[in-house]
Amino acid sequence: MAMVFAHAHCLDPAKLSVAREEFAAMERLGIVQSSNSAWTSPLHMVPKSDELQQPGDLYRFYPASCSMSAGMGSRSGVPEEKWKAIDVFSTARLVHSLIMVHALEEINQERELGNLTLGYLILDSCGDVTTALIQTQAFMMRNSNNRQACAQQSSPPVLVVIGDYYSEISISVTGQLHLEYIPEISYGATSGFLSDKTRFPSFMRTVPQDDHQACAIAQILDHYGWTWVGVVATDSEYGRYITERLWQHATKKGICFAFVSVLPDALNDELLEEKINSTIKSIIDNRNVSVIISFVKAYCMIDIFGKLLKYPQARGKVWLASDIWSQSPEVLSSQNYKLSDIGTIFGITLKSGNTTKFERYLDDLDENPNHHENNTFLSNFLNEHGTNSSEELKKLIYPYAVFSIELAVKAIAQAVKDLCTNRNCKRQPLQPLELRRALRKATFYMEEKSYSFDHHGDLNSGYDIILWKQTQDSLDVNNILAYYSIEHQNLTFTSQETQQALQRHIGNVTSRCTDSCRPGYRKTSVTGQPGCCYQCEPCAENQYSNSNDSETCHPCKENYYSKNTSSVCLPRKTDFLKWGDVYLIVLLSFTSLGAVLTIVVGIIFLAHWNTPVVRSSVGPISIILLLSLMITFTSVILFGGPPNSYQCQARQVVFGLSFTLCVSCIMVKSFKIVLAFELDPVIQSVLKKLYKPYLIIAVCMAGQVVIVTMWLVHGPPYIDSEITQDNMKLMFCNEKLIPAFGAMLVYIGLLALICFGVAFKGRKLPDSYNDAKFITFAMLIYFISWIMFGPVYVNVTGKYLPAVEMIVILISCYGILFCQFFTKCYIILCKKEANTEKAFRCNIRNYSMDHKGSEDELSSNRVENPTLSASVESQDNWNSVTPPCVSSNSLFPVSNSWNNVLENNLKSTKKTLQRYNSLPPSLIK
Repeated sequence: MAMVFAHAHCLDPAKLSVAREEFAAMERLGIVQSSNSAWTSPLHMVPKSDELQQPGDLYRFYPASCSMSAGMGSRSGVPEEKWKAIDVFSTARLVHSLIMVHALEEINQERELGNLTLGYLILDSCGDVTTALIQTQAFMMRNSNNRQACAQQSSPPVLVVIGDYYSEISISVTGQLHLEYIPEISYGATSGFLSDKTRFPSFMRTVPQDDHQACAIAQILDHYGWTWVGVVATDSEYGRYITERLWQHATKKGICFAFVSVLPDALNDELLEEKINSTIKSIIDNRNVSVIISFVKAYCMIDIFGKLLKYPQARGKVWLASDIWSQSPEVLSSQNYKLSDIGTIFGITLKSGNTTKFERYLDDLDENPNHHENNTFLSNFLNEHGTNSSEELKKLIYPYAVFSIELAVKAIAQAVKDLCTNRNCKRQPLQPLELRRALRKATFYMEEKSYSFDHHGDLNSGYDIILWKQTQDSLDVNNILAYYSIEHQNLTFTSQETQQALQRHIGNVTSRCTDSCRPGYRKTSVTGQPGCCYQCEPCAENQYSNSNDSETCHPCKENYYSKNTSSVCLPRKTDFLKWGDVYLIVLLSFTSLGAVLTIVVGIIFLAHWNTPVVRSSVGPISIILLLSLMITFTSVILFGGPPNSYQCQARQVVFGLSFTLCVSCIMVKSFKIVLAFELDPVIQSVLKKLYKPYLIIAVCMAGQVVIVTMWLVHGPPYIDSEITQDNMKLMFCNEKLIPAFGAMLVYIGLLALICFGVAFKGRKLPDSYNDAKFITFAMLIYFISWIMFGPVYVNVTGKYLPAVEMIVILISCYGILFCQFFTKCYIILCKKEANTEKAFRCNIRNYSMDHKGSEDELSSNRVENPTLSASVESQDNWNSVTPPCVSSNSLFPVSNSWNNVLENNLKSTKKTLQRYNSLPPSLIK
């Protein structure tokens, strides 16, 4: 490179003295070298560049600020077209630099590091990656030159950098700083990519990464039920990362993005205007979107609001501002808009610190620009604002910046203190690598709390949730509503009143693709639509949903039910044949009446035990029959009331055995009657051998016992339930083995059929022995009732099914009771003249007259009278007694004319009378 020759020129004494001192220092550091060559270039004095510098006793720390100013002083090394595009002075960033200055000076003044003091150099990154890299390269050259002339160093090397605020700048700068192992501590860069220590081993930060912020935003959206939202982000590392993380967290909570608008990150991008117009169109077109999340920088929001508010339909939205602009009131004040024009602005900001000390620092700030020659940023600001400068600066104090920047300075001070505790750091200078290691291990304190970097170099301090408030003169962007805990991942409101006030303010805001599904419905997806756009389908019967936008209808628990579109399950009412049911009361009344009548009949029979009527009914068998009827009546009670396992098994068993005993007794009585009047001697002889009444009853009972035992062993009845049409739980006894139940009934029917056949054969016996007729009638009643029972029992359902069997049992029992006993009780109580031995002899005589052809057989075989016990002493006695005879149909006495007829025909019937006189004195009982 050719050098340009220049003539020497004079300087005033003051400048000459400074120039000589600086040039000598540069020569000692090896930056310049004296030469007499004609090709050498002279050194020049130029106006001081934009920087803030304060030397320290031993070390200088060179924190880099972001977006400080691009409108003051020179921009050495930055292309003109670049700095023109970013010629925006940021007072807020000036305040940030002063926060760091105040924190350093406080440490030095309190001599926290003993005899060591911290120095600093603040450079302007202009919020631009290229500018930041140029500034970084400048002070890194000083480190390189210092290593070449470390023996004659005049100032400490750069050991650590605080900054940058923006993630994309920090990503670029930390890569360059790592070449010298210089650690970088950012107070605002939140991109999750910077947590990767493989790529960024020298990067640390006093703020949490954006994944936590995305999670906090998703929590807010979910808390208020905003599931259809818009997103505006910049095309930067920060914007891309946090948008992707928000999508991950939102998807898990059922939140969808109606649109995502990505704006260029650079202000001078030709597409920026077009992208902003496209974003505005998306906001206007999506009328269902009431909530918009913005991850863009403040200057972009100024343009968006400036154009958006021209459309009335774009007003009244809820804006969720990320930490990048959540405390930037200039987005409205620069356009003279009010908050009511926008709607509602929520903000996610980093953890706030105590600003009291810093405010006092600004109050004590010397507002004379000439006293701040080492800080060209502040000097120029004071020149512009005059005596009101401190108040202007105080308006832009961000509590989160106070916390994060002071925490970064505290971390550096603690790391230096840890390293210099056991060594003389003035004689043994620290190296950036060992300081980086010390920072990762340091535990530092602020506001009586301890902090340290995690293995990612992050410090998870949490977030504050703020709500912008419009005051008379300005916007309040420090109104904290809630806190977000990273550790517990939940929101905590500052007070219950604050939460209620916020609910009243935004409780009616809805941002959904479709209306919410009410309880009793569930969401169903629509083909081709995102998950947030769905249809509402009613819950089916016996299913419910008890929350809005339920994804499933839950089945009701056992013993609960619900109708269609139900939001709750109701307990099922248990139904069975209750004791209070009018039908059961009627049946039990008949049961009780039958039992009472059975007892009354038994008492009558016992009271008249030796009378012909009782004896003709085979007294002992009749008592057993009455006992079995009593048990059968009792079994009817087991068919009512709430069923239980013992009742289910007992009711059929008791009925089956008791009714089998009843029919067995009737069958024995039928055999007895037929046997007494059987005229065929051969058949009579066989019947006499087979006729063992109690053995027959026992054998018949044994067969039924076998059936019910097999039933109880292999498949006993049990309690069962079913759901009725009116959603009631019907409790009933399930017979389980229907074949066993059928076998029991068939067995009883078979015995009844035998009774019917035998009784039918003896239907023409003497009227005093007319049990056969009544047995026939009783069995006919039994057959008819049980034949009807079959189809009715199969078709009837519900709680009255047991009543069907109860009715049939009662009909059968009453049929036997009436046919077998009521006629005899009538004779015993009302027709006592018919209940005598003479009446029975007369009846036999009548039967004999009607069956003359059988007289010889009757005499020769000595038919035993089954009823009479009185002896017939002689023919003369018989002839001397002329008792009234009993009618064969009515059992009433007839006139003496019939006796006269017998007297006149006495001779012709002499043989017949002799046969009757030959009856044994004691007849079968």
